[in-house]
Amino acid sequence: MTAATDAAPLPSPVPKARLASAGDAASPQALNLLSQALAKPARAAVTPPKPAVTALKSAVAAIRTQDYALGTRQALKALELCERWHLAWHVLAIAREKAGDLAPALTAYETALKLAVDEGPIARDLGRLAQRLGYLEIAEKLLLKALELSPDNSEASNNLACVLRDQQRYPEAVALLTACIERSPEIALYWNTLGTVLTDQGEMAQSLTFFDEALRLQPGDHKALYNRANARMALGEPREALADIDQAIPLCADAHETATMRMARALVLLLLGELEDGFDTYEVRFDPRMKDALAFATDSARWTPETDIEGRRLLVFGEQGLGDEVLFANVLPDAIRAVGPGGQLTVAVEHRLVPLFQRSFPEATVVRHRTVRHAGRLARVAALPAEAERPELHAPIGSLFRRFRRSLEDFPRTPFLAPDGEQVAHWRRTLDALGPEPKVGVLWKSLKLDGHRARYFSPFELWRPVLSTPGVRFVNLQYGDCAPELAEAAEQGFDLWTPELDLKDDLDGVAALTKALDLVIGPANATLNLAGAVGAPVWLIATPDHWPGFGSDGWPCYPSATAFPTDGFADWDGVMGRVAQALATRAGAARAA
Repeated sequence: MTAATDAAPLPSPVPKARLASAGDAASPQALNLLSQALAKPARAAVTPPKPAVTALKSAVAAIRTQDYALGTRQALKALELCERWHLAWHVLAIAREKAGDLAPALTAYETALKLAVDEGPIARDLGRLAQRLGYLEIAEKLLLKALELSPDNSEASNNLACVLRDQQRYPEAVALLTACIERSPEIALYWNTLGTVLTDQGEMAQSLTFFDEALRLQPGDHKALYNRANARMALGEPREALADIDQAIPLCADAHETATMRMARALVLLLLGELEDGFDTYEVRFDPRMKDALAFATDSARWTPETDIEGRRLLVFGEQGLGDEVLFANVLPDAIRAVGPGGQLTVAVEHRLVPLFQRSFPEATVVRHRTVRHAGRLARVAALPAEAERPELHAPIGSLFRRFRRSLEDFPRTPFLAPDGEQVAHWRRTLDALGPEPKVGVLWKSLKLDGHRARYFSPFELWRPVLSTPGVRFVNLQYGDCAPELAEAAEQGFDLWTPELDLKDDLDGVAALTKALDLVIGPANATLNLAGAVGAPVWLIATPDHWPGFGSDGWPCYPSATAFPTDGFADWDGVMGRVAQALATRAGAARAA
């Protein structure tokens, strides 16, 4: 069993997962192979007693009927009778994987492979699960071993390409898939995976050709339909994306993949402004079959939209990334009014947000949360004061939207976070000392910028039209390592003033600084969310799949925000030109005033 450890903050649900890995350890074909092996147990390296064989046959039968709990119990029974029987470990791994118990499943697969090092199916199953859990180097080694045992196995080849893609080794992934397609052009799997390699690099329009070919070869391929939906979502075609997802979901028999597709469906609905259905469907993010689905460590009851919370003690958990915790916090004033003076609202947020949230919501008790990973599962714990009364109910903060944000008219018209007044005054004095020009904060990326996320942020060199605007003093708000971009700006003659402030960890100071600025421009990262929440003028550079637009042409959670949409996915030139033109007009008006 894995010890509890601090876990990294959870990411926002965008970008979306790709479905390309092949193989199902519990498919009829795979279970038939296990049954054939069970019919000849004497050929195993270890001869199991008859009761162990009987128990394992019952385990396989239970897995066929999707009774994974019974399958687990029967496989364990077989192992009690014959501990070194690799087949029993393999069946146990399959039952636990299908039940969503991924860490124990991984251990069982590893044990099975140690006992039968030349079993290709075990190596393939373990490699696929290792990839799903993010152990990419291990997955690569296992899949290479599987290919040594079965060089023409399409499942192993395809999944190896997926691992190379996830490691951002795109040329190698393309080369491997191209060779597979040349050898077997009729296999739809390869075309679908090649499409995901392209989408990973931001080549959404080109990827459609490959998803279409996969669907021509295998009509009703739910993976290709789902992946095409994600590409269409990114290209600004949400209705077409929704049609693909709605077609794909009934065709999928895998619970994990179904949950993944329902999550994508929720985001499309939210993008379209269909908030009631969208937020109800959005609850799938807590399905334990979702990767990194979050559970909440509390003995209180789970709140539902029908629950009357007046006079009750409600614990609200922040969730997902830092920007999401800020965005969803716009619902907290509604929750405070709903519990009323006779109730108690406790809010658990990322520790850097505690001072800002406590000042903003003095009627509530604000504490930090901690996320731990235990036995492969993520759980969030609230650091409640020892003397505090125990909560009666708990709710993830985004779930409150199911009750309080059913239409665009339900969103706030005023800022909901209150920066420290003295700090705001300090930053205004500091900024005034820089000169009379308007002070414009700029930021251009997120802290986490792997290949899958980088496509949501404009390359820094494309900021030249904006940074060339005369009559503006630019302020660097970019947290994390941005030394290369600042050096590039200096070489081009752009002066980005960097404040003496920890832009990553001092979020109370960042909130005050953004409030003191005349304008903040950037993508929807954590700092831009903070700026919008305190009511600073914000210009959002929005991608076509910016679902928190909720069907509007703005950013409803932040009334002070103006959205500048791109012309298409990763099509930055046009929007940067429009931002530059608007900024020049604003600066000209400031000079005239």
